[in-house]
Amino acid sequence: MFRRELSTLLLLLIVSITPRATASEIPHFKHVKNIGVRGNGSGQFEYVEDFVFAKDGRLLVTDAAHAWIQIFDKAGNFLGRFGGLGDDRDQLEKPEGIAVDDDGNFFVADYTTGFIKKYDPSYHWLLTFSEYGSLEGQTRKAEFMDIHDGLLYVPEAGNHRISVFDTSGRFQFVIGSPGIGLAQFDTPESAKFNSKGLLYVADLNNDRVQILDKVGRLVGSFGRSGSGPGQFKSPAGIAFDKDDNVYVTEIGNNRIQIFDRAGRYLTSFGVKGTGDGQFDNAHGIIVDKSTGTIYVADTGNYRIQVFEPANEKSNRAGIAK
Repeated sequence: MFRRELSTLLLLLIVSITPRATASEIPHFKHVKNIGVRGNGSGQFEYVEDFVFAKDGRLLVTDAAHAWIQIFDKAGNFLGRFGGLGDDRDQLEKPEGIAVDDDGNFFVADYTTGFIKKYDPSYHWLLTFSEYGSLEGQTRKAEFMDIHDGLLYVPEAGNHRISVFDTSGRFQFVIGSPGIGLAQFDTPESAKFNSKGLLYVADLNNDRVQILDKVGRLVGSFGRSGSGPGQFKSPAGIAFDKDDNVYVTEIGNNRIQIFDRAGRYLTSFGVKGTGDGQFDNAHGIIVDKSTGTIYVADTGNYRIQVFEPANEKSNRAGIAK
């Protein structure tokens, strides 16, 4: 407990001595396009969830309702899909989380079966591991995961923990337990690493983001329930830009909030709606670190919204005029 309290105090100290961001340092964005509409056809969605970039730059997207993993180029052009609903070894039931390892293999977490399926860089099935349950090595309602140092970190909304496997599917250890305390979770929605090897967890029903090291020791936490700047209502997706700024989607507030790596609020954009720059049930998010382009799973509107950095004078919502 002392170590956890000390880590939290150190993070607060970092925040207190770090200069506040100037207006020129606060990121601003412009909406540039939408990808997809509602449907079961190529490039269409029913329940878009999470993203990963392949090693060749392609964007892979999970659609939980139709069980497809859809593939696009960064411009949003549809390239193909794999998986699909079924019981064959390469098929899925409700894919949500997706991650890629250093060899370009893809890992897909199936929310309802507990299976984690591994595919090669050409999207061919290689391996299935785990199963639905609460024992070690099992998963229940797996969400948006990530790979770091050869280990796969799988947040489980059903078990309120993070299960860790190696990339051969062997269980390693568990991080966290159910609760409201530090390093405890209530429906962890995503677990993503920044460039420094710190794990940021969207603790959805605790309305906060927790920061851990790779073995699960608490480094810090930010956010509390509410709709104001730096507050959350059901934080879901997490992503990072090249400076390790943290991008968080909120299901409850229908917006994107952006923080520095220590959790200090920078800006936000988005409101509930169906128009460009508006969201309904926002889930996953990913940032192209080479360009700063943001892709957001606008789940309730059956689409992906794409935003690019803008240098123009911005309004209070963080969207360029």
